[in-house]
Amino acid sequence: MKNLQDILTGIKPKEITGILPQTIANVQYDSRRIQNGDVFVALKGTLTDGHDYIPQAVQKGAQVVVVEKKQTDLPQHVAQIQVADTHEALALLAANFYDNPSKKLKLIGITGTNGKTTTASLSYQLFQKAGYQTGLLSTVEVLIDSQSYPATHTTPDPLMINYYLNLMVQAGVTHAFMEVSSHGIDQKRTAGLDFDGAVFTNLTHDHLDYHKTFINYRDTKKSFFDNLKNEAFALVNIDDKNGAFMLQNTPAQKYTYALKNPADYKVKILEQNFSGMLLTINNMDVWVRLVGKFNAYNILAVFAIADLSGMEPFDILKILSELPGAPGRFELIVSPEGKIAVVDYAHTPDALENVLKTINDIRPKNTEKLITVVGAGGNRDKSKRPEMAKVAARLSDTVIFTSDNPRDEDPELIIDDMEKGVPGEHYRKTLRIIDRRQAIKAAGKLADAGDIILIAGKGHEDYQIVKGIKSYFDDRKEIKKVFGLIN
Repeated sequence: MKNLQDILTGIKPKEITGILPQTIANVQYDSRRIQNGDVFVALKGTLTDGHDYIPQAVQKGAQVVVVEKKQTDLPQHVAQIQVADTHEALALLAANFYDNPSKKLKLIGITGTNGKTTTASLSYQLFQKAGYQTGLLSTVEVLIDSQSYPATHTTPDPLMINYYLNLMVQAGVTHAFMEVSSHGIDQKRTAGLDFDGAVFTNLTHDHLDYHKTFINYRDTKKSFFDNLKNEAFALVNIDDKNGAFMLQNTPAQKYTYALKNPADYKVKILEQNFSGMLLTINNMDVWVRLVGKFNAYNILAVFAIADLSGMEPFDILKILSELPGAPGRFELIVSPEGKIAVVDYAHTPDALENVLKTINDIRPKNTEKLITVVGAGGNRDKSKRPEMAKVAARLSDTVIFTSDNPRDEDPELIIDDMEKGVPGEHYRKTLRIIDRRQAIKAAGKLADAGDIILIAGKGHEDYQIVKGIKSYFDDRKEIKKVFGLIN
């Protein structure tokens, strides 16, 4: 049991009705999880409104309800706390319930359209190898020292965030790295967290189905930096035109990184092939096992995070040279006869262009074919579909349009939307194969030794959602089957 007054720290009620209990058992926003003595927080969602489930929560034993809309028909024994924003209230309640674990370790948040997972994962690996007890909250997985937990969202709900951070504190973790999504910021999932550093990677076309306009999307990211504490660092990619904007109002210590512009942290690509690249970081050379300009930015951000955390530059570079990439990010799979597959999470036009340009920069000109397998997610931003197809057709020799996660949409119609972006001169190089497994098989058959197959969009994901049904599916295993590497 927890003292309720402690749990309410930082909450600014509009009104409290009823008698608040001395102690509470737990905090929940899902009425199905309510047990006797819990606090129920009614959240307004895009599809449902938690206020509609207050009777169910009360019936299951909720002693306190936190609401935006005042309830007039509550039983006498149930107290009511009315607030302006229940999403923010939930985040504060969650942090307090778990004794504010983010204040007991160094928490670094990484935000941006692309590069969050790689930057967070590499930072975790680097600090682990440097001897720190380290934690990770990412799209791919949650790691507490070396213990792995499955990830469900880029930024989990506040109860799960604080639950995991509390486990990290109990395990002796000193540094934690967390992907911070625009959804998570907008829905106040990160409110109440004490960040010691924040990183901005870049901002490109994504999530406009949710944010409606690019300005809203950008401003949501900026609010993360606006709310940092004075002692924190704010590290931004200054080559992105939005980098300087992120720093405008932040009270944190400001730092920049770049390939092109003057910055506190600079990187230059000296050479690269499919096995890695030679970089110069702040006038020091290092060979890393990742490739591509986008990964040069990620590596540089990781170097800067470690440097700002007090690690010695040469120690940082030594560990960076040993690190593999994040799962499903430019992951290389080679067949016995020399066909090359690249599996990548690229699911935005900009990310897809980055990967395709990297492959085209590395491969010998006019010798090998580049075959791209790509789709677009259903029930998501439709405006990026033709843009992704346009990029794929322009930078590939052959493109196979297929299903990604169609979710509740008709995959044929998704591909129709994509094909609208293909210029007439490139149309003959495109195919459409709805079944993703068959599309990957077809790419394998079209490829000869030395050819390159890019399988884009799903990366580390090991599932596919078709007609609302989630089934096991892993691009990496599918291409390995095609290559005869596994049965």
